[in-house]
Amino acid sequence: MNQKMLGVIDATAYKPEIEDLTVHRSLAAVPFASRYRLIDFVLSNMVNSEIESVAIFPKYQYRSLMDHIGSGKQWDLNRKKDGLFFFPSPHLHNEYDEFGSFRQFSDHIDYFLRSTQEYAVITNSYTVCNIDYKKVLSYHLENGCDITEVRKDDKSLQMYIMSTKLLINLIDDKEQTGSKTLADVIIENRNNLTICHYEYKGYAAVIDSISSYYKHSMDMLNPTVWNEIFLNNRPILTKAKDEPPTKYGKTALVKNSLIANGCKIEGHVENSIIFRGVHIGKDTVIKNSVIMQKSQIGDDCLLDNVIADKDVKVEKAAVIKGAALLPYILRKRTIQGALMNS
Repeated sequence: MNQKMLGVIDATAYKPEIEDLTVHRSLAAVPFASRYRLIDFVLSNMVNSEIESVAIFPKYQYRSLMDHIGSGKQWDLNRKKDGLFFFPSPHLHNEYDEFGSFRQFSDHIDYFLRSTQEYAVITNSYTVCNIDYKKVLSYHLENGCDITEVRKDDKSLQMYIMSTKLLINLIDDKEQTGSKTLADVIIENRNNLTICHYEYKGYAAVIDSISSYYKHSMDMLNPTVWNEIFLNNRPILTKAKDEPPTKYGKTALVKNSLIANGCKIEGHVENSIIFRGVHIGKDTVIKNSVIMQKSQIGDDCLLDNVIADKDVKVEKAAVIKGAALLPYILRKRTIQGALMNS
């Protein structure tokens, strides 16, 4: 029996709850854990599960996503046969109308019709975990399921396995059934399908709001969580960037933090995640914060419970405080110099 799987990444979602980080990028391209993007976890799970044909279906702000993924070389998907496919929406909309992923799948139905894989894995683009889809497929076959939905603590992770033939039928029948997404199919089940639930035991984080992004970013500082996600035999792959090691000044002090390459640290960093190329000035204190790529934090600053997007500049002596449940957001390329308290 042909048990090869087709990989389908639904990147059509727009989540207003995380808009501060998706003004200039799709949700799939949001930076995470000091050197990754959310899409890295989804793609890596697929290639680690021996999936050789992966299609990404983006809709909004996907330029940075395309730049990050490129030809798929980092994931060994730059192949002559199968490999990585990128299918943007052919429809332009002035508003985020959420027409549903089935519509976009239908616009590119030839991809599904030409596939030789008997089964398909369909997943969102913003769940952080390290899952083996081969185990899910075995469960699916052993239990005679039509659709297997992956869950964590009885909540959907928006990951599904089914036959490619069934997926094509569901796409074709979208007008008759009124289903716009696979979630609709699960809820309504007008076709009386056998729907099974696979309970995933490992760490899983659905990043669909600022609060979930901040919480799960801070989780990465927990060695137990880190070791569940970053496995030697199932690596999380990302776009390679050649940068020098981080330089620590004489006054630098770092506690319980993730620091990427190419940084210059002269201040105090505690319980924080620092991306590539960040400069943190002298006598500056960064606590409980996420500072993204190439941001510049001046001398004598205090940042606590802050998420600073890429290329942010914080001028000397600025004090910016948020809260654990409501972190302060500095949008991409903003300049901050005044005293700010959330």
